[in-house]
Amino acid sequence: MVIAPGILCVIILIYILQQNSSEEAELISTIPQQQILSIENEALHTVEQEIPTKVIVDVKGAVHFPGVYELSSDDRIIDAIQMAGGYLEDADTKYINHAQKLQDEMVIYIPKKGESFEEPPSAQFITQVSSTSKQDNKVNINTADESELTTLSGIGPSKAKAIIQYREEYGPYKTIEELKNVSGIGEKTFEKLKDSITVK
Repeated sequence: MVIAPGILCVIILIYILQQNSSEEAELISTIPQQQILSIENEALHTVEQEIPTKVIVDVKGAVHFPGVYELSSDDRIIDAIQMAGGYLEDADTKYINHAQKLQDEMVIYIPKKGESFEEPPSAQFITQVSSTSKQDNKVNINTADESELTTLSGIGPSKAKAIIQYREEYGPYKTIEELKNVSGIGEKTFEKLKDSITVK
């Protein structure tokens, strides 16, 4: 019995297709099931990490609209301040870390200029609440602003600016004697200051 050429071609084609399907199935089966699960878990974990969560923060002090606000865990302190209407004119903002991310139940307290606390309330404050930069009646030359520096003997506005400029260029003062490196402050001026200043 002679097989027609057309039927023979069909049989050969079916055989080739079956072989290709077997090879593909074998290739897929070579990937370990554990590895597939691991890849899926990593992808799921990445997605979970990217989803921000809701946080509730309490903004107090020198802002226009103190109160409790709902934001995202991706938001920063500055976002909470803006939601509270921004700072009042007499707000002391030099200790506020505007770039810090928000946390749930966080209390953000903004002091007024000249305000200080002997013992801050038991809450999570986003500021060093002592805004006077003084310790034992001494002015901290690492944190004091221009107005505080001018309260020192022999320090006017120009020298106060020089003191601030020096610490911005070279970093915090390590000792009070380093103040003599500032332009305009000599030995005589330093002798008047040394009992009134600190670097801690």
